[in-house]
Amino acid sequence: MAWFRKEKKVREPRRERLEIPPDVWEKCEACGHTDIREKLVRNWHVCPSCEFHRRMRAHEYAALLLDEGSIEETEVDLKSTDPLQFPDYPARLKKALGTAGDSDAILTATGTMERMPVNLGVMDFAFMGGSMGSVVGEKIARLAQRSLEKKFPLIIVSASGGARMQEGVLSLMQMAKTSAVLSQLHDRAIPYVSILTNPTTGGVSASFAMLGDAILAEPGAVIGFAGPRVIRQTLGQDLPEGFQTAEFLLERGMVDHVSHRHQLKQTVGRLLRHMSLKPVASGWDTA
Repeated sequence: MAWFRKEKKVREPRRERLEIPPDVWEKCEACGHTDIREKLVRNWHVCPSCEFHRRMRAHEYAALLLDEGSIEETEVDLKSTDPLQFPDYPARLKKALGTAGDSDAILTATGTMERMPVNLGVMDFAFMGGSMGSVVGEKIARLAQRSLEKKFPLIIVSASGGARMQEGVLSLMQMAKTSAVLSQLHDRAIPYVSILTNPTTGGVSASFAMLGDAILAEPGAVIGFAGPRVIRQTLGQDLPEGFQTAEFLLERGMVDHVSHRHQLKQTVGRLLRHMSLKPVASGWDTA
């Protein structure tokens, strides 16, 4: 009765090894929640577990705020040089260009936000900590000049450790330069909205970042001039818990509104329509 017998076949072990790429998963810095990177990107880098706002790149902010297909980058040819021959500065610039993949620490562009023509500048912390050098100041000045010429609202998203020390006084001069051109926008009643993200510190917070007609901030963003240790040593006393957070500054009138990233575009659009006295139904003249 051989046909009732079941022959046993030797089962060979599976030798194929499945490897998961190291960049598939991302871990939240605040709560430790681990999730698929693509899922976090689709959620605009907001942790689904604790709502912590992780850092975003400049081009991602531009995609968040501006209408799809309307983004036109400006001043792409401006590059940082080494005017003071600071040690190792050219090597650091080369490394930053290799890792960040951008021309400098800010992206400037024109586009539309809910069909409203706007000029947008977004700082990128991935490029040397978003430090403000001569190129950053020049890009902001040219972007503001475009707003003066076209009478388009200006939006700047800040994420910076401050002035770029490798450019010395040339970097510090950008504080006065950007402040001066923004004062012209104010005189012409052209809206300027400043958005503060984590972190906004140093010379950036001491100049254009805090000069907006409306100043918004993301939840939990660290905002201030010097670090807590330096302030504590200067004052010689303990400081309140979380004194440099967006929420603390909101309570004390330094920030106008703390906006979740998912509502940021709608909030800014509503502000601009209000400040420009142009309701969305009437449309905008883009000529």
